[in-house]
Amino acid sequence: MRIEYPITFFYYRDLDSVIPFYRDVLGLQLEVDQGWSKIFAVHSGQSYVGLVDETAGSMSATDEKGVLLTLVVDDVDAWHRHMQQHGVAGVTEPTMHEGIGVYCFFCRDPEGYSIEIQKFV
Repeated sequence: MRIEYPITFFYYRDLDSVIPFYRDVLGLQLEVDQGWSKIFAVHSGQSYVGLVDETAGSMSATDEKGVLLTLVVDDVDAWHRHMQQHGVAGVTEPTMHEGIGVYCFFCRDPEGYSIEIQKFV
């Protein structure tokens, strides 16, 4: 008995509005298209994020987004420039957090879910 991989699901009021962010800006590969649910590979075969139309899924979208998606990358500064060039909302300045050995910045997807882009140093 073992866990194969995680899928973290986010629920949206306007699913179509967030697809370009995950596909084109983050560059994630669409693995499963169920129409009302899109499952993108974050790390193929190891981790996935699912985007769900709230009218068809098992949960509702909320105004308070109590989930943080953290993506560990090789070059935080390059990702920071990339997000700024694409006009992504809420992009913060990259910051080194010495106490935990993390260099990161934050931004938001089109419906307000927080995304952290980080590197362990």
